[in-house]
Amino acid sequence: MNQALPAKTLSLDSPESPIDNTRLSILCGERHANIRIIEQELAVKCYQQGGDFVIQGNASDVGVAFKVIEKLYKLTNRGQGLDESKIYQVINNMSEPGDEDLDFERVRAPLKQVVAKSKTQSEYMRAIEKHDVVFGVGPAGTGKTYIAVAKAVEALVSDEVKRVVLIRPVVEAGEHLGFLPGDIGQKIDPYLRPLYDALYELLGPEKVQGLIERKIIELAPLAYMRGRTLSDAFVIMDEAQNTTVAQMKMLLTRTGFGSKVVLTGDLSQLDLPKGTYSGLKHALTILSGVRGISVTKFTGKDIVRHPLVQRIVEAYEKHDRND
Repeated sequence: MNQALPAKTLSLDSPESPIDNTRLSILCGERHANIRIIEQELAVKCYQQGGDFVIQGNASDVGVAFKVIEKLYKLTNRGQGLDESKIYQVINNMSEPGDEDLDFERVRAPLKQVVAKSKTQSEYMRAIEKHDVVFGVGPAGTGKTYIAVAKAVEALVSDEVKRVVLIRPVVEAGEHLGFLPGDIGQKIDPYLRPLYDALYELLGPEKVQGLIERKIIELAPLAYMRGRTLSDAFVIMDEAQNTTVAQMKMLLTRTGFGSKVVLTGDLSQLDLPKGTYSGLKHALTILSGVRGISVTKFTGKDIVRHPLVQRIVEAYEKHDRND
């Protein structure tokens, strides 16, 4: 063992709570794969013998590693699997001061319970619950759209709203769609696919198709919202960064009584024509502080995909700041 850095021992075994070897095996993973993830992400060395873990590294990193191992061991007693994404989630949460013991918010959909995976996701869920208009802004992979769809499904199932309207601006086709093959449904389908995928996971394909046929769930390009008033509806606009100022104003003024509007977007992923000002950026500037409107800002630390995605986003953000 390299003695250059101090080592401390964490013991999960005690007379009051003897170690459970089955849970210990789940914690460590096949061929200690889970322990290797902890070592890699926290820059520590971990040596396990029975219920004892000798961890070597900087004091702060060792402290986080202790919390991560203890939390993961607790999770093995709740019947929760420790797949790779769960381990990264726990590491990210424990690395953020004040996040260690948070009771994260959750959304209950027919086929799945969606539990917030970060403090920001919890704040976002609460904001959607309390406000009529909510902006979720930040990089891809932070759960902005998925959580919004889950909240929409929950509201629909509990009869809080009569319908769900899911919208995306179709800027790549200039919102004309004429050159694409097929009927109108086939033309817009590729742009709405991420929303379909979320609905299928939360409700099931057959249920979703039935609700679409009955017009209880509507998926449409932004241009189709002109002239409408959306009452008693849960409205989600995805990819809101690709709206013009006029389009953003148009959608926000469609809001009717009993409705909730959630707008998600990533200002680093603009597809608008050069020189066109983003309606999302404009709205965030002029609507800040307006009563009834909430803004949740996600960062690279909230990414719940592979940790490499988080590092890629952070590298781009650093590059943009230095330009």
